[in-house]
Amino acid sequence: MQLSEIWFLLIAILFVGFIFLEGFDFGVGMSTRLLAKNDLEKRILMNTIGPVWDANEVWLITAGGAMFAAFPHWYATLFSGYYLPFVFLLLALIVRGVAFEFRGKMESVRWKRIWDGAIFIGSALPPFLFGVLFTSLIRGLPIDADMNMHAGFFDIVNVYTVIGGLTFVALSYLHGLLFITMKTVGELRERAHNATRKTYLVTGVLLVLFIGMTAIETEAFTVHRGILLLVYAVGVLLFAALFFFLKKKKEGLSFTMTGLLLSLIMSSFFITLFPNVMISSIDPTYHMSIHEAASGEYSLRVMTIVAGTMIPIVMAYTIWSYYVFRKRLTGEKEHLEY
Repeated sequence: MQLSEIWFLLIAILFVGFIFLEGFDFGVGMSTRLLAKNDLEKRILMNTIGPVWDANEVWLITAGGAMFAAFPHWYATLFSGYYLPFVFLLLALIVRGVAFEFRGKMESVRWKRIWDGAIFIGSALPPFLFGVLFTSLIRGLPIDADMNMHAGFFDIVNVYTVIGGLTFVALSYLHGLLFITMKTVGELRERAHNATRKTYLVTGVLLVLFIGMTAIETEAFTVHRGILLLVYAVGVLLFAALFFFLKKKKEGLSFTMTGLLLSLIMSSFFITLFPNVMISSIDPTYHMSIHEAASGEYSLRVMTIVAGTMIPIVMAYTIWSYYVFRKRLTGEKEHLEY
């Protein structure tokens, strides 16, 4: 395996890690509006992710940085073509982070209502945009021979990409609800359990639509039929197992299932792209391959050494932080930061 292929795999892993970890953050953020009934419950929900939400976003920053360093042509084409959606994505993430910090600064109902809305939008919009952007990426975009992307509104936003976005939102919300069941007690926990059953059905419909439209709208099954059939077959089994675990209230296993489902869908995007990083809807000869988009051999070699040194440290810290903050929140004895 060449270094450029190793870095493509590493970037895929970073995006998978981000969507697994930040997925439940988004779900909890949406739950502050859809699940919580009063201010105390909202604060409990925010405090379940308080110690980790900002660290989880580092995975996205790292993925973007790795893309810039390892695949500068990919980075330039993608970020210039997706400029406006990325602006909305970053603004949503920024406003969400600010809202967590500012919400409790004033004891005003109106003040809190404004920031509650910001938390909800900042939690629902990013997974939707991720779904839209990645589904449009595998569907193909108007990229010319000079690696310039000239995408119009309907190249990015159409029925297929909207279904992809809604699928990510539903899965993230379900993922977040299951995280809440592991981190809370009493009525809030039971309400989250009940909400998972309703969300499960909606998510199932969206997943079926997403997979079906992927077969119709993209060349995924033409080029990578064998491995994608395996990936989606595993996804179906995981979704069926999730139904059983939800019924038995196996919270940890249920949470693992939704995390793996999100990871499989994100992985399927990179599987569909390989051996390209971008697919041209104008002409197949304009597809941007991994090797065309990559940095020089020396740069990739140095980056590989640095990554090999730092990644184990980051992983160890991440595991340790989740271990430290593993206990459930009751809202009675703990100091609620948010």
